[in-house]
Order: sequence, then structure tokens, then C-alpha cells
Amino acid sequence: MAGKTIRIFLADGAPTGVLTAEIINWTGKVLVAPRSQLSTFAKREEIKRTGVYCLVGPDPESPHRDRVYIGEGDSVFTRLTAHDKDETKDFWTRTVVVISKDENLTKSHGRYLESRLITMALQAGRAAIANGTAPPVTSLPEPDVADMEYFLDQMQMILPVLGFSFLQPKPTFPLSPETPEQTFERFVMRDAGTEAHAIETGGEFVVLKGSTARKQGTKSWDSYVGLREQLVADGVLLPTNEGDFYQFADNTPFSSPSAAAAVVAASNRNGRLTWKLEKTGQTYGDWQEAKLAEAGTNNAAAEG
Repeated sequence: MAGKTIRIFLADGAPTGVLTAEIINWTGKVLVAPRSQLSTFAKREEIKRTGVYCLVGPDPESPHRDRVYIGEGDSVFTRLTAHDKDETKDFWTRTVVVISKDENLTKSHGRYLESRLITMALQAGRAAIANGTAPPVTSLPEPDVADMEYFLDQMQMILPVLGFSFLQPKPTFPLSPETPEQTFERFVMRDAGTEAHAIETGGEFVVLKGSTARKQGTKSWDSYVGLREQLVADGVLLPTNEGDFYQFADNTPFSSPSAAAAVVAASNRNGRLTWKLEKTGQTYGDWQEAKLAEAGTNNAAAEG
């Protein structure tokens, strides 16, 4: 994939204040602000244009994920002021607005983007979506559909850079514990009767579908307990015929090997030690150190 340049501007000079972000050669523009600074946000002319917006905050039912509401409006700010009075949007702490710099977004474009964004967020499964279901996709001429799909691709790229992962697709691979292809380095963890397989990709540690996890946690277990409970509640971890174990119903991304290890073992675990390279038995930590050493050797040879 070719590199991309993203320009981020801190409008008031503070990292927690209003910011704007753009991708070079993209007509879109992203504006982000805390809900507490909505009055400051109101001074920006861009948010009075047609566009889409996302209201983001902690999910009251699960602090381990966000809740997101996605909408559109002829004047985005008018919609934001209405939502600010809505008690069902109490979760909302951060605002994301996306408009077109050339002002070519119409109401029909906004409705198309809204519908597709809700569908994409639901499919990603990384946040609780307050909309529930997506409205029907607005019918657009074929060239407009192509333009809007490109617009969505750029949003999907820029939002994670700004700390919003709810559009990031679920990891999908032609891989499972039974698949012989070794497209990625694969890790295995066998602990307390479990057998889990994982790969690392896109900055995430992904436990593969079909892996097992211990059901009953140890008494001393206190790390990632809430995350494990959420995975059970979401149906990601399903009971097996063997009553002592869960099984992963899908490829499941984690922020670190240790988070994945704790969920699998239902106990405190150092993932750098418990996950091992399938081919060699080398620990994840040793594998990473070897890669760093190799990179250092290659750099030294190149400089020499």
C-alpha cells in the first residue's frame, strides 16, 4: 500500500481541544472536538455545512468499548445542538464531523454516507452502535456512488489515526487453527487444557476462530476480567460440549498478547512468555527480540 500524508491541526493549540485532519488530495475534512467544547466548535463555519457526524463515548453497559451514534445533516451543527439536549445521548463525550472542503456534498450524499457508515460500524463490531440499524442506502448515480465509496475509504483510514477505531474492519483471513497455509507467523498457547492459535497483524494480536479458552477463572485473576466478560456477553466466546471451556466464534483482535493470554487462560498471564511460535516453540518475547536484533544487523550492514 502506498504511503499517505495526513495533516492534523490543533485549532486551539491543545491536544485535547478542537482539531482538524485532512488527507492530502482528498476533498474531505475531519473535525474533532470534546462535547464540553461544543460552544467553541460552533464558531467553525465548516460544521454548518452538509456532512456526517459521529457521537462517541464510553458504552455505559461496557466500559471496555465505545458507544457511537452516526448521523447526517444539512447543517451538522444544528443536529449536534439537538443531540446535546437528548438524554439518550448522555454517553457522548467526543464529536467527529466530516464535511467536504469543496462543499459538493448534498443531502443525498449525506444520507448515503450515514447508511453505509452505520452498516460498516455494525460489521466491524468494535463499538456499540446507538443507531441499531442502518436506514436504506439512498439511490445515487453510479459516479456518485464511486465518489462516496472513496470518501468512506478515506474516513476508514483517517479515523483510527485520530483514536476512533469503530470503522476498522474485523480481521478476516483464510486462516483457522486447522488451516495449513502460513501467510502469517502463527502463535500457539496451550494452558490449563486450552489450545489457542493467534497471529499478529495491523498492530493487533488476533486469536483465531476455533481457539479455546478456560471457562472458570482463577481466584487471583484480576487482569482483563471485564474484557472477558464482555466477549462472553457478545457471543464471541461460546460454551463448548466440554463444560470447562469456551470456544472463539470468530477471529478476535486484542490490544496485546497479554490481554489475549489472560482471556484464554482466565488468569493473569504474561503473553510474551505464554504465546509461542508454532514452528519453533520460541516465545513471543524471544521472537520479537530476534526480529529487532536482525533489523539492527541489517541497518548496520546497510550503513557500512
